[in-house]
Amino acid sequence: MRLPRSLGAISLAVLLVTAACDSSISTLIPGPSGSPSASVAPSQSASAQPSPTAQPSAGPSVVSSVPSDQLTFASKLLICSDIPYPPQEFFDDQGNPIGSDIEIGQEIAARLGLEPVVVNSIFDTIIAAVNGGKCDIIISAQNITADRKKQVDMIPYFQAGQSFLVIKGNPDGIKTQESLCGRTVAAETGTTEVDYLQGTGDYKTRGLSAACTKAGKKPIDIMTFAKDSDALLALQGGQASAYFADSPVAGYYVIQHPEAFELSGLTLAVTKEGISIPKDRTALRDSVKRALNSMVADGTYLGILTKYGLQSGSIFK
Repeated sequence: MRLPRSLGAISLAVLLVTAACDSSISTLIPGPSGSPSASVAPSQSASAQPSPTAQPSAGPSVVSSVPSDQLTFASKLLICSDIPYPPQEFFDDQGNPIGSDIEIGQEIAARLGLEPVVVNSIFDTIIAAVNGGKCDIIISAQNITADRKKQVDMIPYFQAGQSFLVIKGNPDGIKTQESLCGRTVAAETGTTEVDYLQGTGDYKTRGLSAACTKAGKKPIDIMTFAKDSDALLALQGGQASAYFADSPVAGYYVIQHPEAFELSGLTLAVTKEGISIPKDRTALRDSVKRALNSMVADGTYLGILTKYGLQSGSIFK
């Protein structure tokens, strides 16, 4: 089922969410001043027009410069992001990337005197993409985990929990961790949600499916998909009892489609998200930190989150 492409003001302030992203490159999408490649809109995107309030500052001052040898292309900042994952990254009706992560990335680029270029990516290979030079940084609702910190430097910028989205009426009664046992849960490959279900990564000792079998119950049937939107379609199509994602994303779909979805009430593991940068690009890392700190100081960071109803996920109090 194609999702409607409209939404009024997004109000997700009561929700906290976290996601993880890895990328194989699918498209280069220009920032406000253009890009080296034509943009391509996806065939399926859950798109919406955010509230017009709390716009980021116009024409910010450059706060730091980045040596050209730290960039894939001189004068550009290539930003890997797995789209769609609204409200942090998704497409508008014209196929342009929008969302809180997108605007934070664009603002960071502006404060570094660089042109932002969004690189639409597959979450499961996004770290390989940034380390392979296909982009410069990752901003894609990516949870900070011990495993990821071994591969890239991560700058904390947001925090969120993980929630289960169900069909309206919650026909399979997904309300507690035990109620997941024997049920089918859909999630995006490479995410901490999948790690949590499978008991892998940072969740080796607290996997949800293993907890079921330890209690003498059936394991969780875990369905994984390369794109998060396909995991949502599995729930819509009746293939899964629940869709597992960061809380802001699950909450977004409830607000956009209240007749179709609801939150199960089961929310887990509030975690910080990070901007990922290759470990050998320390000058770029330090410049991104300075740009982010300047956004926090002048209110632009909180303004972007507020625009998308995500101000409760701010880590800068």
